[in-house]
Amino acid sequence: MSVLRRTLALSGVLVLAAAGCGSNSLEGGSSTSPSSAPSSAPSSGPSSSGPDLSGSLPPKIKSAGKIVVGVDASYPPNEFLQGGKTVVGMDVDLFNAVAQKFGVTVDWQPAGFDTIITGVQSGKYDVGVSSFTINDKRKAQVNMVSYFNAGTLWATAKGNPKGIKADDACGKTVAVQKGTTQLEDDMPKRQAACKAAGKPEIKLVVREKQDQATADLVGGKADAMLADSPVVLYAIKQTNGQLEQLGDIYDAAPYGYVIPKAETAFAQSITEALKALNTEGTYKSTLQKWNNDSGALTDFAVNP
Repeated sequence: MSVLRRTLALSGVLVLAAAGCGSNSLEGGSSTSPSSAPSSAPSSGPSSSGPDLSGSLPPKIKSAGKIVVGVDASYPPNEFLQGGKTVVGMDVDLFNAVAQKFGVTVDWQPAGFDTIITGVQSGKYDVGVSSFTINDKRKAQVNMVSYFNAGTLWATAKGNPKGIKADDACGKTVAVQKGTTQLEDDMPKRQAACKAAGKPEIKLVVREKQDQATADLVGGKADAMLADSPVVLYAIKQTNGQLEQLGDIYDAAPYGYVIPKAETAFAQSITEALKALNTEGTYKSTLQKWNNDSGALTDFAVNP
């Protein structure tokens, strides 16, 4: 299940309306060209407000003075590249604030979405931050710290000229990102329903990145698309009236930070950082900056 955007020409949509993340994929796969992006988190010691969590850092991170984070920077407004090299977005702002509570910076490393969890497991990345939906499959592989709530949402061209129905898209062309829960969990159920009803299967256009799926819909190559709700709402806003929401948000569940399985104490400390950010108002204000405060959590937990 999935759990969970400026007036632009189509070229802008290709850059911004992009990819990563209610995915189920645990396997290695293709990666984007790593474009090292600087952190915006200051490194002048732990944040003055709230607990000093620096003592709970894993030795590798404490020694380096930074948290190396794997991110699929193609999923606005959660995480995307600005100017082709700097990773920005809601997730970026929020985790930079988390890192401040530990007195370290963040080294954001763009990567293919379906490579991040295995990268965390291998030690390539200290943490994965890329709108990962928390589910049992992932919790069996890594620790996950809940920090935001999202769901799945569909979009179609303005006015829904093809008469698309999310609950009956049989025979229609639907764009979806590779590796996502939308593709791996949602679509098989819908395909099975089409088959049981004796209807043609949904024609899936599977894209490496969400910006490609969005461009397919804007350009008329697809009749509809589905993705995590914050991403779809952002894409609708950015396409200046070319797209519209189809139906309601469903299958809401939390996003989680991906932490190595052996580092449960570090994961628990991250929940303490989030609680401190919530108490001081930084958590809510960060979400509000990206128009995502409707997904705010009231509690943060390891492997909820």
